[in-house]
Amino acid sequence: MDVRVAAARAIVEVIVEGQSLSMVMPRWQARVEAKDAALLQEMVYGVLRWRWRLEFFVKQLLQNPLKERDADVQALLLLGVYQLEYMRVPAHASVSATVSATALLKKEWARGLMNAVLRNYQRQREALQAKVEGNSGARYAHPAWLLKMLQTAYPEHWQAIADANNQRPPMVLRVNRRKNSRAEYLASLQQAGVDATPCVHSEDGVVLAKPVDVQRLPGFNEGGVSVQDEAAQLAALLLNAQPGERILDACAAPGGKTAHILECQPAVGEVVALDNDGGRLQRVGQSLERLGLAATLVTGDTAAPDTWWDGLRFDRILIDAPCSATGVIRRHPDIKSLRKADDIAALAQIQSRILDALWPLLKSGGMLLYATCSVAPAEGWQQVQDFLARHDDASEQLLDVTWGARVAVGRQILPGEGGMDGFYYACLRKR
Repeated sequence: MDVRVAAARAIVEVIVEGQSLSMVMPRWQARVEAKDAALLQEMVYGVLRWRWRLEFFVKQLLQNPLKERDADVQALLLLGVYQLEYMRVPAHASVSATVSATALLKKEWARGLMNAVLRNYQRQREALQAKVEGNSGARYAHPAWLLKMLQTAYPEHWQAIADANNQRPPMVLRVNRRKNSRAEYLASLQQAGVDATPCVHSEDGVVLAKPVDVQRLPGFNEGGVSVQDEAAQLAALLLNAQPGERILDACAAPGGKTAHILECQPAVGEVVALDNDGGRLQRVGQSLERLGLAATLVTGDTAAPDTWWDGLRFDRILIDAPCSATGVIRRHPDIKSLRKADDIAALAQIQSRILDALWPLLKSGGMLLYATCSVAPAEGWQQVQDFLARHDDASEQLLDVTWGARVAVGRQILPGEGGMDGFYYACLRKR
């Protein structure tokens, strides 16, 4: 299949049909030639990353908006402009290939339109870019509701957050300390010709100078290393499981934090990995098997413990709560298209139910670590502040760390801060 046709259809599935890139990309990558898989990802991710700016350009160049049934042509227009603005493909080749793709979409009528819009963009590029500065949605390539939330929550930092969201994220690894030390693994990377440096805040983290295929990573298939952002690696370090303890990792899939807990504490009593999606939980098991680790996998509703809990309380609980994922947009640019303003409140209600449901499962004196990959206060410090108001046997344990910023309760890492994803953490103790 032509790579640009595949890209246009993938973009439609995200923008129009509301499907996630994790669902869309494997299907379309399987339909293009292997040599085009990376190009497909570059184009789809790029268009979704810069969607609001690209749509602004296209709107200026179209005499009349396209009909809903021509969403694939609209996607191809966005793709054509993206190539001219952000890719190194020669302009004439980009225009020619994108115009030709209209026939493959069985939209021959759009051939002249596509050619005219892309040629006019080339001629009017400087004027169009000047107009962008007067439109914040186009300037920052974010939907209006998300910019408003960032402006309200972070009046001094919202521009930096928006800019960070549009950057390409680094590839970060977590070294399996059961297999080798970080210093040893860095030496292995150097021998393999992969440039890398140690992370600042995670003692197991390594950041690569540029992304590589995991099969190029020394010892990957043998469980020596995993891919995980540094901010996410902080969870297991904060949880600090002790020998013999029983740990619950709620909302465990895809399992990176479960694995890291086990890597950090080989003498832990038991780690229960809980998730409501049996398919995703199966993949957690596969990941643990690669790493040479084992946990108790439980499929169940996190907010309904009576359906799965065995009655034995936990020493420590990690709640990596379902959230808007507004802290990891640079890794998942489809979030800007998939999330809506109302989602924050709805997700906050789910988080609240999970916190209230799991708190009774914690032993007296135990620790609950609450985490989200969000920058929305309603999913972070406001959520935990409300929880503390409801539970007089809960108190905050201050985090003695140098990363992130102290907020009303817990600490917030902003996207791009220290090279990390956006994350919120709060540690609670049961009196």
